[in-house]
Amino acid sequence: MKPLFERSEFLERIGRVKKQMSERGIDLLLVASPANQFWLTGYDGWSFYTPQMVAVSLAAEEPIWVGRKMDAVGAKFTAFLKPENVVPYPDNYVGSAELHPMEYVAEELNRRGWGKGTVGVETDDYYYTAKWDAILRRDLPNARFVDAFLLVNRCRMKKSARELEFMRQAGQIAAAAQQAAFEKCEPGVRQCDVMAELYRVTTAGLPEFGGTFPCKPPNAMVNEIASAPHLSWTDEKLAPGDIFYIEMGGVRHRYHSPLSRCVYLGKPTERMDKVAKVIAEGLEAVLDKVKPGVLCEELADAWKQVITRHGVEKDNRIGYPVGIGYPPTWGELTASLRAGDKTVLEEGMTFHCIPAIWLDTYGIVISETFAIGKSGAECFADYPRILFAKH
Repeated sequence: MKPLFERSEFLERIGRVKKQMSERGIDLLLVASPANQFWLTGYDGWSFYTPQMVAVSLAAEEPIWVGRKMDAVGAKFTAFLKPENVVPYPDNYVGSAELHPMEYVAEELNRRGWGKGTVGVETDDYYYTAKWDAILRRDLPNARFVDAFLLVNRCRMKKSARELEFMRQAGQIAAAAQQAAFEKCEPGVRQCDVMAELYRVTTAGLPEFGGTFPCKPPNAMVNEIASAPHLSWTDEKLAPGDIFYIEMGGVRHRYHSPLSRCVYLGKPTERMDKVAKVIAEGLEAVLDKVKPGVLCEELADAWKQVITRHGVEKDNRIGYPVGIGYPPTWGELTASLRAGDKTVLEEGMTFHCIPAIWLDTYGIVISETFAIGKSGAECFADYPRILFAKH
């Protein structure tokens, strides 16, 4: 087993980050986000439930990874780092009231002479806690701390050819998993059994390449439960007249390609049919607008023009950048497809456009994950943009 990317690609990524660090006057960047750690080093393990940190110094070619001793073995198989840049802390730091891993991190930084100057930290990241911050500030008294939240995330937005390859494969897995779930949808079948089939295909992937577990469970709801966007399935049996809303993601080497569709058991009502067609038309308008140089807000405006013409209202954003996914999200947290977001689209960026409409008694969704290509949008899944129906 070797890292998924060549050493040259990791060094290019690190160079991108260092350029941003230099422009912001940051000497050392401490990276808490597992997704950002993966992107910078290749390290991949289910070890982020205990503290671990990647440190990027302008003074060193490679970052260092500091983590639990038993998990440092995983770096040998996944990270591109030289052995001396994988720093294990002893197990007595885990779950201790007297010792904390961030104390060990600070010791290592001081030992390398990195505990001074301006230190950037991901202050609003899910994994960077108040206690981490307090310990690091205490034990690095010669450092000046600044906020560097989303610095790496923004560097991640433009994908390499290899990253795009993984997302294309994830998109194919997503389409196959949605199809398997819809084939399983029949009156008398439990909702959970439908989702078990979706999980089977998401994990198995296709004959050419396998999948793996997603960073979050699918949002999958039936009938009125689907009027809320982020709930889950039950063990109730499906019945004629049910609508099943599924937002999920195909996954290939941590790269996620979300895909959302609905299936109706029976003949959809006239209103359901109209809403689904409006969503599909609006999504098509968004994709037609995609090209390098366009602003995120222009995609949102293309959607709004369509739904306004049809008398439909939606005040939520309709999309966001995606790629590497670690709990709790596959989103990159950097931009939104909505009014006022002036992020400029660049070739190689990847987005999930999800213009779902939630009504009082159900919701309908049709989404696509796509890349910004030279001449337009490249969708990763080849799957009909319709409200599926099983009569």
